[in-house]
Amino acid sequence: MTTNSKRLHLLISAYSCGPRMGSEPGIGWNTVCQAAQKHDVWVITRAKNRESIESALAEQPLPNVEFLYLDLPRWASFWKSGSRGVHLYFYLWQVAAFFALRKLSRSIRFDVAHHITFGTYSYPSFLAFLDIPYIWGPVGGGESAPALFWKSFGWKGFLFEMVRSLARKRGEWDPLVRRTAQNAAVAIATTQETATRLRSLGARHIVTQSVAALNQTDLRELQRIPARNSGPVRIFSVGRLLHWKGFHLGIEAFSQLLSEFPESEYWLIGEGPERRSLENLAKRLGAFHRMRFFGKLTRTETLQKTAECDLMLFPSLHDSGGWASVEAMAAGRPVICLDLGGPALQVEEDTGFKIPATSPAESIRGIAKALVSLTKDRLLRERMSRASRVRVQAEFNWLRVGNVFEELYQEVAGAESNVRSIAVASPGKSVESPRGAGGVSLEKRA
Repeated sequence: MTTNSKRLHLLISAYSCGPRMGSEPGIGWNTVCQAAQKHDVWVITRAKNRESIESALAEQPLPNVEFLYLDLPRWASFWKSGSRGVHLYFYLWQVAAFFALRKLSRSIRFDVAHHITFGTYSYPSFLAFLDIPYIWGPVGGGESAPALFWKSFGWKGFLFEMVRSLARKRGEWDPLVRRTAQNAAVAIATTQETATRLRSLGARHIVTQSVAALNQTDLRELQRIPARNSGPVRIFSVGRLLHWKGFHLGIEAFSQLLSEFPESEYWLIGEGPERRSLENLAKRLGAFHRMRFFGKLTRTETLQKTAECDLMLFPSLHDSGGWASVEAMAAGRPVICLDLGGPALQVEEDTGFKIPATSPAESIRGIAKALVSLTKDRLLRERMSRASRVRVQAEFNWLRVGNVFEELYQEVAGAESNVRSIAVASPGKSVESPRGAGGVSLEKRA
């Protein structure tokens, strides 16, 4: 703990929270683990996360953390199935969470509240309506595919982008979202694009922080992957095969690379609705015979494929996170990405190439030029490989992210203590904690 820091009572809202997982569940879980190293932490999350959390706690306890498990009654969620209706369910879940947390806050004096997941800027956090200074985020979703790229998506992709834009506008017009932004002591944005939107909503103090980070176990595993020094240059991409992932741009650029380096290969790892379209595009361009579509693989299988490749192509058009590119860098694979969203914060000139997203044709030419540079220059690949490993180790790990959050906790708690008196219980006086949803006692363990 730093010299001027103090132990705090933290309240964390993590709708999605799960150990040994990536994306939103991983963000929730790793944030809790980092906070628990220095503070007393209460976490509200979904009841469906209970089994995996308690299994992890049985192996490695977090003695100063209490979980409150909450789900909506079955009669209020019968319409929810898979991803259908998930955002409406999240909205309603937060209403229920508000009442549970309001009751809890009458018994426990929280210094800071932190909304972690879902990390979407266009939905409110009901922590804004509790009398607790709070941090909102990291939140993303403010990224957009440039308008000139929409015509390359086909009608389904075009319609998706239209609906997505309208959904975000709906959120920006929501007075509860504006109240969330305006009341936040700190709003954390995952990208510069989201930071701009938070500013327009009235957020006062905005910090930009990449949401993609690795724990020490994953870092060690990835950094053990050796460099590849033989055979034709092999490029790979990882992700769901969706229009906005930009893989069609990657295939176009790869077909241009083949005219100069016909032995090169391009591997696509992932499954999705665009697979047939991408395969047909590769056939039309004469690139299919130098490509492999692996479909969805396990993490272990994906790491094995990573070891067999030289560099990653990550042409996503609106990605708030970009874990795949961070993992590739940790494995010493240079990354070519568009200068958009999360990957634009991860890749620097010594670790890869950021291609301006001006138009499809110009971006394809830029990607192809970068592919040629890395294919013909082995020493450049080696320099970028070393720099990539160093950058991830220094910047994109949960120890560092935890330290960023810790500084914000102390800043927010310190600012609040200057404007509000701190209630101190009389000696020997105890406070009875209520019981949370699902029968979970919120009384602190000794």
